[in-house]
Parts: sequence; structure tokens; C-alpha cells
Amino acid sequence: MRIPGHPTLIRRMRDSRLNKLATAGPLVAATLVQAEVRCGNPACRCRKGGGHPTRFLTFKRNGKTKSVYVPKHRLAEVKRWVREHRGVKELVREISELTMELMRAEERALKRRR
Repeated sequence: MRIPGHPTLIRRMRDSRLNKLATAGPLVAATLVQAEVRCGNPACRCRKGGGHPTRFLTFKRNGKTKSVYVPKHRLAEVKRWVREHRGVKELVREISELTMELMRAEERALKRRR
């Protein structure tokens, strides 16, 4: 991201990102992983190896990794939530960077006026 030098332009960029943040949809702070699990059927092919491909969301809670099963019919929706979280994290990073640079630019402008 290229940051301009003038405070007004920096403020405009930051406000644009703040507006995007306000319109963010549902999100989930987790990682979508695929695992192979074995079912309880003794005659199933998964007993000999392989397994059934299954998706889980993994996340940390109180320092421990937790998992939540994702049913097939919700997979596309959950993928959108994970993508949305990544986008929000990037927006927050950019907003922070722009705010810091805005403070620097305003300080430089004050020194020039003196």
C-alpha cells in the first residue's frame, strides 16, 4: 500500500477503509481444515485406510485448539466467513498503518508552520 504524504489524503484513505469495515458481513476467526475420519461402520472401506474427507474449523480458546465440524451443506458459507475474516484483518492492519502515518504527517505539518 502506497501512503501519500499529505494528511488530508491519508485521512481520506483511512476513512474509506473504516467504511469498508463497517459493512463487513459475518466472519469467523478460524482456519478451515480437511481431515479424514473413520466412521463406525465395521464394513466400510475407511477401515482399511483412507477415511472420509471431513472439514473442521479450528481455533484457539484459552490457549487450547478447538475444532467444530462443518457440514457439507454449510461449506461454501463457512469459506466466505473465513475469507471475510482475512479481509477484515487486512483492513484493520491498513487502518492502523494509515492512522500512525497520519499522526506523523500532522506533526510534520505543524513543524513546518512554526
